[in-house]
Amino acid sequence: MNRLLCVFSTKENAEVTTILSTDAEIATWNSQGLPNDPVSTENGCIVTNSARWPLMIDPQLQGIRWVKNLEGDPGRDLQIVRLDQKDMLTKGKTILIENMGETMEAVLNPVIQRASIKRGKKRYLKLGDSEVELHPDFRLYLHTKLSNPHYPPEIQAECTLVN
Repeated sequence: MNRLLCVFSTKENAEVTTILSTDAEIATWNSQGLPNDPVSTENGCIVTNSARWPLMIDPQLQGIRWVKNLEGDPGRDLQIVRLDQKDMLTKGKTILIENMGETMEAVLNPVIQRASIKRGKKRYLKLGDSEVELHPDFRLYLHTKLSNPHYPPEIQAECTLVN
């Protein structure tokens, strides 16, 4: 940890984008539809480097377009779902839950909290009464079109809010 702090403290004009990404990554994101402005680039860095699942506040739908292109590779198996779908978490490696409101269904809590159970070499999530195998490359993106949502503290603590 001390070594990391020394790297940051010795750099003049250290920026989030230069620490968390490369110029090549940013150029790729821009070609995938991420707007070429500093705030969008910083948000892209946060979304791709965050340890928590990103919850994107995106009324103009720019972020969701970018995520669809970013994760659109056939190997990523992007599935776009809505909260009201019954089998939304059994669909693929990368899931984008779009058009969320200000509340989240309780069945999503184990996913949001990453509360997985390890059995042998595999990880499982308990969803309601059943257990679902968790793919090692699983990614979750949460999206809302609301411009000024008010999420409860539990959601704010478990997700990375990106506006």
